Amino acid sequence: MIRLYILAGFAFMFLQLHLNGNLNKYINTRYAYLSISAIVLLGILFIFEFLRLYLKERRETDNEHEHMHDNEHHHNVHSHGHDHSHGESSKLKRLLGYVILIFPILTGIFLPVQTLDSSFVNAKGFSFPGIDTSADNPGYHQFLKPDTSVFYGKEGYEQVSHTEMSQFSSRQEINLTDKDYLKGLEAVYNFPNEFMGKTIGFNGFIYKGKQVDEKHYFVFRFGFIHCVADSGVFGMLVEFPKDIDLKDDEWVHVTGTLTSEFYQPFKQTIPVLKVSQWNNIDTPSDPYVYRTF
Repeated sequence: MIRLYILAGFAFMFLQLHLNGNLNKYINTRYAYLSISAIVLLGILFIFEFLRLYLKERRETDNEHEHMHDNEHHHNVHSHGHDHSHGESSKLKRLLGYVILIFPILTGIFLPVQTLDSSFVNAKGFSFPGIDTSADNPGYHQFLKPDTSVFYGKEGYEQVSHTEMSQFSSRQEINLTDKDYLKGLEAVYNFPNEFMGKTIGFNGFIYKGKQVDEKHYFVFRFGFIHCVADSGVFGMLVEFPKDIDLKDDEWVHVTGTLTSEFYQPFKQTIPVLKVSQWNNIDTPSDPYVYRTF
């Protein structure tokens, strides 16, 4: 019976994520069909488990009427001869297994889903993927630059990256929307010379980080390549036209010209957006962005 409740619990948890609109905080929304498939599969398993238990109970009821009382008594006496320690150990293992399965259900249903913000960047530390990541570690939480190279072979990624670069480099003014934010940023970081001097605009939240001065802030979006395992915080170092006082997690739209400069904390030259226009905006209904392929 406990297994029946566990199946129902997982199905309800996935269904709740869909109905509450929180699924996008765990996976790229283009893979939403996987969770829908899981709900259907769990529903089918629930029905089979329910029928199995129902038929089992019916058989046991029929057997009680058919068997003699003394046969039942003999069976009970015989069963008392088993090793009690073995039975208790088996029950303990089964109980532990149930606890492990029930825990994610309870946390998924009752704990609030936390929207990531600048505190996540502070907690995880800040680094540049070109230095700290490797192609055999796709589970690494990425920062600043989106990197999908781990999902392609070397030649495959080279071909894909050039194709995607050409989609953006032909534009003199590049407005990165939610849909192409990660793809556009990856093209800029892979081929910065192709974009120098071009006008780029995008939305994001402020993160002070290790500032050079009061004119430089990071502007970020949290994003998913596939799921939360390869999620990250992506954006650019932005130079504002004058000293301003911006707070972490303020949302802004920035437009400016792409330049580059040596950033001491990373000990390397990185793309920098030199802002010509900016304004505060409301926090988007969905603050995350997702990689399109």
